[in-house]
Amino acid sequence: MRKIIETCGFHCIKINNLGVSFGEQVVLKDVNLHIHCGSLNAIIGKNGAGKSTLVRAILKDVPSEGTIEYRDTKNGKMKELKVGYVPQHINIEKNTPVSVYDLIASYEYHYPVFLPKNKRIYEEIKKNLEVFEAGDLIDKQVCNLSGGQLQRVLLSMAIMDKPKLLLLDEPVSGIDKNGMELFYKTMDYLKSHYDLAIILISHDLDYVKKYADHVVLLDQTVVKQGTVKEVFGSPEFAEVFATETKENWLKEGRNND
Repeated sequence: MRKIIETCGFHCIKINNLGVSFGEQVVLKDVNLHIHCGSLNAIIGKNGAGKSTLVRAILKDVPSEGTIEYRDTKNGKMKELKVGYVPQHINIEKNTPVSVYDLIASYEYHYPVFLPKNKRIYEEIKKNLEVFEAGDLIDKQVCNLSGGQLQRVLLSMAIMDKPKLLLLDEPVSGIDKNGMELFYKTMDYLKSHYDLAIILISHDLDYVKKYADHVVLLDQTVVKQGTVKEVFGSPEFAEVFATETKENWLKEGRNND
């Protein structure tokens, strides 16, 4: 069994015996995690393993059993933790005349879109967008953004309140290789310059292998966790992904019949 280090940075999140069920269907059971600040924690697993449900449970979007504790090394247990979240998909209607500035000003500052631009708010938003190389997008209509551009805008919004935990549910699906590299380099920047922990759900195993500090292999429960080397070199990893590859092959075969 892997030894869990009890000391970490300024704060951490502890998930104890987490379980989620929808009626008779058990989606998660006995999930135990200790997430440290200043780290990129990748949640991997086959389709249907419960990865997105874990994020929803942390966000309290679904009822769950067990406990989720936030700890601060200065003050002990915290009552609440600021959480930033970037979903896998966001629906934006075509021809919506809302600019990136309008979106962020109304959502983060509660500034009405029908009023003239506020210079102070405009500069603050632009400065925050520049962290993600997206300052030039501030006046663009949101409906005209590419997938990668929208992702950077959503990341900018997610950290504006200076969260202690950033949840990312497959935020790079559909992004090209250059966009992927920029995303993961940005994750490195956030770890170094912001006091937060990052939980990332990802199917991109090559990028997880390259950038993750801690990997959690999930299949209803935590099957294996540790460093990239510990998880990717484990028999549990080989079994889970060999099974998924076989299932995908069978599914493709049925679709081609």
